[in-house]
Amino acid sequence: MKLSRRPVTEADIPFLLALRRETMDGHLAASGIAIDDASRRVRVMHAFDCAELLLADGVPVGLLKLRKLPHEWEIVQVQLAPALQGRGVGRSLLQKILAEAARAGVPVSLSVLKANPAKRLYEELGFEVFGEDAHEFHMRIGA
Repeated sequence: MKLSRRPVTEADIPFLLALRRETMDGHLAASGIAIDDASRRVRVMHAFDCAELLLADGVPVGLLKLRKLPHEWEIVQVQLAPALQGRGVGRSLLQKILAEAARAGVPVSLSVLKANPAKRLYEELGFEVFGEDAHEFHMRIGA
């Protein structure tokens, strides 16, 4: 499956809220973090300027927020519809981002909830924990 990406628009917000509910509520609950519509909306709108909708055959299937700063790229959010999880789609997307960042000579960072099993994928890709807080591990790879 080949993903395409396009900038998000206000019209995508209902899909993004539903995607967040589907993909994150369980991890947030396991982390003891509040789950409600207002907090979902705040998170969807965070870094909206760098958000891209992930599409499979033109159908929305996920979200990528990648902030490209001069000294570091930050994966702010990456979410895939549950039907695509565990099929290598996220791994392939991340590998492309990491290859592009390596060509640009910049490290890539992200944060992952301690209760989120995606941490294992990030470690397999070479990310290392460089810090943590009560709920998240902060990870980095590269330069």
